[in-house]
Amino acid sequence: MSSAQPPRAVFAMDPVHLPLLFPAPLMARLQQVAEIDTTLVVQDFTAPEAASTLARTEVLITGWGCPHLDEDVLAAAPNLRTVLHAAGSVRSLVGEALWKGGLTVSSAVTGNALPVAEYTLAMILLAGKDAFAYRERFRETHAHPSTAETADTGNLGRRVGIIGASRVGRRLLELLLPFDLDVALYDPYVDADEAASLGVELLSLEDLLTRSDIVSLHAPDIPETHRMLDRDKLALIKDGGVVINTSRGALVDPDALADELVGGRLSAVLDVTEPEPLPAGSLLYTLPNVFLTPHIAGSLGNELARLGGIVVDELERVSAGLPLTHEVRHADLARVA
Repeated sequence: MSSAQPPRAVFAMDPVHLPLLFPAPLMARLQQVAEIDTTLVVQDFTAPEAASTLARTEVLITGWGCPHLDEDVLAAAPNLRTVLHAAGSVRSLVGEALWKGGLTVSSAVTGNALPVAEYTLAMILLAGKDAFAYRERFRETHAHPSTAETADTGNLGRRVGIIGASRVGRRLLELLLPFDLDVALYDPYVDADEAASLGVELLSLEDLLTRSDIVSLHAPDIPETHRMLDRDKLALIKDGGVVINTSRGALVDPDALADELVGGRLSAVLDVTEPEPLPAGSLLYTLPNVFLTPHIAGSLGNELARLGGIVVDELERVSAGLPLTHEVRHADLARVA
């Protein structure tokens, strides 16, 4: 595409997200580099108003709520060349038809990784101080803990095990560097040299679970990681250990985790669960050793503008005929989120 002729673009997502993804300054930048109707947000590719637009669309700007881009959609958009996804994973969005058609795809997943890493950092530090348990006790006793009760509390030398050197995992490792923590990593795609460059010790999954006080999950939800923390693996974590999951609930056996939590041997910080949300009667809502949040670690509120900014940057590159910075490649989908 040439900068002499702005590419024709269209939004495809749930329109509720549009003003947060593209506040006025970003929308103004977008309109400078693309021909786009900012009042049209497609949710149904078969709708009459979408048909004429798709026929001449070259760039599709997608987000949460965008329908799957199947063969029928691609047939209705013969000029489509690029998909810019203003969210994280494109796994459920694009299929084989898109890759066979030679389209390029970009994702704002890097921008979404930052708030997840920030949330996880906060949870690790709070877990190391046993803040969640002390809050519960303070509510009941209205008394400060004794020196004996706090003897094993604190973050100096606390052992933290990171499962997955994903974008979130790598950003989290960077954020953890200034703290006096002992950080280890498990990732089958990372070798010892790369782990050293990340500033962490590379361990097997079994060794990481056995040696860590806090275990944080950042692996993608793929067949190889399904239930990677099963009953036997959870049993390896030391008594009093903490499991943090901001990745996907499917990575952990929910029944096995629930048994460990109900029994009180482990604690957990869970931003994701399986199922999601948990049924109303789940004990995890009320257990004092479970800090449960409703999938808020990723981009929310004003953080969505970071994702929109990545998309506008990519659209400027498309308009200038430059390669995408955050391109998603078909070959990588087998091992990324």
